[in-house]
Amino acid sequence: MELTKVVPWGRSFEEYQGMFGLSEGDLSKRILGCGDGPASFNVEATDRGCQVTSCDPVYQFQADEIRHRIDDVYPEIMAKMHQGADNFIWESLSSVEQLGEVRMKAMSRFLSDFDAGCRQGRYVSASLPSLPFPDSEFDLALCSHYLFLYSDHVDGAAHLESMRELCRVASEVRVFPVVSLDGNISKHLDQVMTALSANGIDVSLQPVSYRFQKGATEMLVAKSV
Repeated sequence: MELTKVVPWGRSFEEYQGMFGLSEGDLSKRILGCGDGPASFNVEATDRGCQVTSCDPVYQFQADEIRHRIDDVYPEIMAKMHQGADNFIWESLSSVEQLGEVRMKAMSRFLSDFDAGCRQGRYVSASLPSLPFPDSEFDLALCSHYLFLYSDHVDGAAHLESMRELCRVASEVRVFPVVSLDGNISKHLDQVMTALSANGIDVSLQPVSYRFQKGATEMLVAKSV
């Protein structure tokens, strides 16, 4: 991975709760956040006494390197958000400016925790479709804004391989969103759900309360029977 190709954009604990319908019971489980990037979910959950491990290839870099990359791309991301503002629902977040504030707060919280979290093994440099964890290491795996969203960049075979890997390391997997960047249901979703079901995995689409990208109202849930 080249850091110059990374576009860091971190979400908060509150957003994770909404995206994945996380209950108090869920938060008592062993959780893997896959592709968390500079999200503050890990540090905020850890502060609440939760057991969370995050993995992302960006964790191979130092905190200062990630911080510089965030600062470099932030104006570009904000400009693109202004251009594509009609693709989003401005309710919980009232404006692009407020979105930027929320994201920067989350990423700053992550950066302040990153070195300690690495020492404690809470941040692991890894990426789908091959994770360095034993079978059934986690009760719940969460994957946000990677699978299905980037359906034009990641092919169907890689989606299926990644989902099978997540199901290997966790007894339950939740993925949000299931729409691609254009707001339409991912072209890979049916194929992945059918294949996982054939492998004996219970798959379903479940509504979530989180509303931001238009069309993104459901998560994929996969449970090993």
